Amino acid sequence: ILLEKRNQRTMAGIRKPYLGVWNIIRFNRHFYIFYFLVVILLFVTLRLLWGGSLAAWICILISLPVAISLLISHWVYDRSDLYQLFWLDTLGIKPGDTLVNINAGFDESSETIAQKYPEARMEVFDFYNETRHTEPSIRRARRAYPPYPGTRIISTSKIPLDDHVADFVFLILSAHEIRKEQERLEFFREVRRVTKPMGRVVVVEQPRDGANFLAYTIGAFHFFSKKNWMIVFREAGFKIEKVIKTTPFISTFIVKCNGTTP
Repeated sequence: ILLEKRNQRTMAGIRKPYLGVWNIIRFNRHFYIFYFLVVILLFVTLRLLWGGSLAAWICILISLPVAISLLISHWVYDRSDLYQLFWLDTLGIKPGDTLVNINAGFDESSETIAQKYPEARMEVFDFYNETRHTEPSIRRARRAYPPYPGTRIISTSKIPLDDHVADFVFLILSAHEIRKEQERLEFFREVRRVTKPMGRVVVVEQPRDGANFLAYTIGAFHFFSKKNWMIVFREAGFKIEKVIKTTPFISTFIVKCNGTTP
């Protein structure tokens, strides 16, 4: 299941109570329609074989994993402080700093960052490539919500900035869309190139871990393990400075340059 549980046009505004979980359903409707039809077909078949009560209980049990995943998603994306980006306050962002926000086709954060730091220089990039990043939920999200004004389309192999100009680079629930490991590593090396030696890169992700397996079962395979992220960071020339947990399911990695060129 692709968990592109995204907010509406801006995280700075007031979110509707169930907007996050609704976006999950509508952007991944192909999965939910298929699942719903399978459950109905199974219920009809089992009712003919074993009777209505047993068929209903079996279908309820089969539906529980999806129901639990949606309940947890509602907590994470509608009830937690995920979209408040409280970790921004720990970074020491100053007027005149260059902030780079990179998304995968659905920008959840640029308006919040821009409103919070109006005196900073803001660059917004979108690396979505429909031939490489083929999840249908991204295409639906892009159709539903316009990009942040001034967003530039880039490739994962080239960020159109000079060397060492960014004070902070943000990748918020987007980097996992780069599915190929080599492409992901090349991308983070490019991020390393544009980041100042004393700069910071913030990567917000759902890691593939025990909590997310319990919540999303096979859906957790859409994400990467903390070990995988640590390997990518290290080989790209970064080291982890801090990890902040927003609920047991979301990790914010704050990384800095390790002083060597990868």
